Amino acid sequence: MKLVLIGIQGAGKSTQGNLLSGQLKIPYLSTGHIFREIAKEKTKLGRYVKETMNAGLLIPDNKTIQIVNSYLSKPEYKNGYILDGYPRTVKQAKEFSNNVDKVIYLKLSDKEALWRIAYRNDHTRTDETLPALKKRMELFHTHTQPVIKFYEKIEKLIEIDATKNIKEVNDEILKYLGKQLIKNQIKIWKQKRKTIIAIVGMPGAGKTETAHFFQKKGLPVVSFSNILNDYIDKNHLDHNEETHKRLREGWRAEHGNAAFAILGEQMIRDAMKKNMITVIEGMRSWEEYVYLKEKFPKVKIYILGLHADKQLRYRRISRRKYRGKSMFGQDRDVNELIGTNMGPTIAYSDFMVKNNYSLTDLFDKLEDIYRTIYFS
Repeated sequence: MKLVLIGIQGAGKSTQGNLLSGQLKIPYLSTGHIFREIAKEKTKLGRYVKETMNAGLLIPDNKTIQIVNSYLSKPEYKNGYILDGYPRTVKQAKEFSNNVDKVIYLKLSDKEALWRIAYRNDHTRTDETLPALKKRMELFHTHTQPVIKFYEKIEKLIEIDATKNIKEVNDEILKYLGKQLIKNQIKIWKQKRKTIIAIVGMPGAGKTETAHFFQKKGLPVVSFSNILNDYIDKNHLDHNEETHKRLREGWRAEHGNAAFAILGEQMIRDAMKKNMITVIEGMRSWEEYVYLKEKFPKVKIYILGLHADKQLRYRRISRRKYRGKSMFGQDRDVNELIGTNMGPTIAYSDFMVKNNYSLTDLFDKLEDIYRTIYFS
């Protein structure tokens, strides 16, 4: 496993690096360590690094990239490492050729970092004067924050709340890595129980976007909404509230208010054969929830409710592929809440997410919920 630790000074990188090194049985090293070791070598590169460091100069990006990539290609690092202090720039991150598995960002505010450093036992470090600290923090925000965004974009970033105590931070990191500490030994984290996440919410609340979030996590999504949409497309019908209502009511007359759970049951069973967590998009009625509880008694079912302000929902619906003047408004809302008996399902949600803002905000909230469910 190849890990990178990123965080402002005082975030606890060296503490967690040394802990993880012992737990994962891989070496922890900083860029400073790498440069000091190379400076000891009787080579042209060793002399260059030593002279540059002695002169108090920064080693340029291109040379730093070359040095770090070369150093980590040594046999002793083939099973992994924990690296602190590199990459510091986006250029370094893009040209880092050691196939990093995860980047652990220990997030801490400047205020908290300064407070921690002020109360360290060791006050002899010349680089921990207040002006020096503020300068280093400024450089972190200027050069390293873009690195964090870079790794977030390619989905390698693990963000950890570094305000927690050492053990809590360590536990969080291990969980993200799919591991846990049991009797001082690291074990692979294994989910013990099959789980269903049922997404519920009024039209336009963000059910589709939420389903896409879980799909990106590699989870299968069974869409109750698509049972209806696919039937309409297959039979060349018009997408309007009249057609939707007629079909929904027809199926419910035949199967009861649990109709969509009945029609989607086999798809759910197929999805759960190879997955510990299955997502249902568009569950509506309370009867569907009760039906699933009866049919899957050993499966934990979480209801994830979504809420968005009414006018915002209407604007979202108006931009959809399946839209029409009758596809949103008071009549449809009342039909969803009462006609399909969605009200009790939303009210009984295990999690409720307010989706009035950006997709980034929604996904941040969903990430917390996903972690809670995954590690429960």
